[in-house]
Amino acid sequence: MDQEAIQSFRLKLDQHYRWPSLYMFKFIVPKNRAEEVVQLFPLHTGTKKESSQGRYISITIQMMMPSSEAVIEVYRKAATIEGLIAL
Repeated sequence: MDQEAIQSFRLKLDQHYRWPSLYMFKFIVPKNRAEEVVQLFPLHTGTKKESSQGRYISITIQMMMPSSEAVIEVYRKAATIEGLIAL
């Protein structure tokens, strides 16, 4: 994400949420990369759903986030996982 996109996302988050707030992260990732996503949230459990052909897994995790910057930081870390799609 470039700085302009990050700033736009931060603005939207701050308009929509009152921090701290419950935030839902949803990712689609190749099956062999699912554990990397789970490791981003060591104290939380989410739901996993395998794709119909079994090559991908969607992972949904809800957690209390203190600020828009904290949400963006999670997305920055997740962006390093090869093949990840953030929804």
